Amino acid sequence: MLYHWYEMSHAALSPARALAEQWRSLVESPLNPLSHTSVGRHASAAFEVFERMTRRYLKPSFGLDRTRIGSRTVKVAEEVIWDRPFCRVIHFRREMPAAQRAADPKILLVAPMSGHFATLLRGTVEALLPHHEVYITDWRDARSTPVSAGRFGLDDYVDYVRGMLTALRGDVHVFAVCQSAVPVLAAVSLMEEDADPNVPLSMIMAGGPIDTRISPTAVNDVAVTRGTDWFARHVITTVPWPYPGVGRDVYPGFLQLSGFMSMNLDRHATAHKELFRHLVSGDGDSAEKHRAFYDEYLAVMDLTAEFYLDTIDTVFVRHALPKGEMTHRGRRVDPSKIRRTALMTIEGEKDDITGLGQCRAAHDLCTGLPPERKLHMECAGVGHYGVFNGSRFRTEIAPRVTQFVRLFDPRAELILTRPITSRRPVSGGVGGYDPSSVAFTFEPANDTGLTPSAAGV
Repeated sequence: MLYHWYEMSHAALSPARALAEQWRSLVESPLNPLSHTSVGRHASAAFEVFERMTRRYLKPSFGLDRTRIGSRTVKVAEEVIWDRPFCRVIHFRREMPAAQRAADPKILLVAPMSGHFATLLRGTVEALLPHHEVYITDWRDARSTPVSAGRFGLDDYVDYVRGMLTALRGDVHVFAVCQSAVPVLAAVSLMEEDADPNVPLSMIMAGGPIDTRISPTAVNDVAVTRGTDWFARHVITTVPWPYPGVGRDVYPGFLQLSGFMSMNLDRHATAHKELFRHLVSGDGDSAEKHRAFYDEYLAVMDLTAEFYLDTIDTVFVRHALPKGEMTHRGRRVDPSKIRRTALMTIEGEKDDITGLGQCRAAHDLCTGLPPERKLHMECAGVGHYGVFNGSRFRTEIAPRVTQFVRLFDPRAELILTRPITSRRPVSGGVGGYDPSSVAFTFEPANDTGLTPSAAGV
């Protein structure tokens, strides 16, 4: 009934929302003398804030139709290269000669299936496009997937990742963001154990909850304290008619959004007050930045109940992966089997969702990887979203990801060294690499493959 009450309240507010829009149009009309007065600006701002706080935010578009490569502007087109009931893989194909595209490493961005749409990684894609062929997992809203499509749990997620990597024939570097790090690590572990030829060249994990026993955050504490059964009783509900997924048990997006907002309620309240002030003062640029952020942040999707509960139980309550107890369809997941796929982890010093050290724990699990195939970055002053998006990601993290990827890509035969410089310190290293002081150089491939070396800047 929870979902039904939400739909009823949304419908009940629809007339007031429509009326607010009409009054705002009337107040802002250039023919209305009040539009140029303080009273008119205050009224218009109040109507807009009310409408934005009560609307339903739909999935945004990526809107990436071009990128900048050197001095050239290159068109970008989206194409679907893999499609299943709960997810599709989008390729951001750059409109350039095939030979030039083929020279750049491929990166598969595995977006977190944790409430927000994959468009939350728009900035991540944008930062990587100049140097890579970029693919992304576009997870579907569970309320839009018919019950006839079947269930989707954590085991299915792992199968999907394997399917994507197989479709790309292993000629790819997988970049797992946040929650997706666990199923990606599981999928690669199983592929390595099976000697699968489609294993990825490297995997990058940003803010992944590999071991949530380390530096537990408020999110971790809630999961452990309440347990899986509590979440099953209190946050799982059924999709109502007329959605295509009617009858499917889900963790609804509006409940997830409530959780997101409550973690930083004061900050969000202040942001909306600032929007009101910007609208009154006529600061259009600041108001537009607010709109762009919240159009994305407030657009959420439903998750299948089985996936959500599997994740809570496996990752946050039982800590199954770091304990060596995680299984996939009855088969134990063993990251020590990973020997070919290089590993890079990225953490933010101020991450309040995935505590410092939780993602780095992947290095302790991947004991089969030699030190020279591991790299860890700890980014000073960076929060959770900053490890995969924003200005710090563009200027400091993305260039290092690109260098790490090229270090383990067979295309990198003669690539000139580009020293990395940071305006802020980035610390932490695994396997002898200190990312704050090391630039990677690349030597020609020989009979045994690519020979990487590290040189101090």
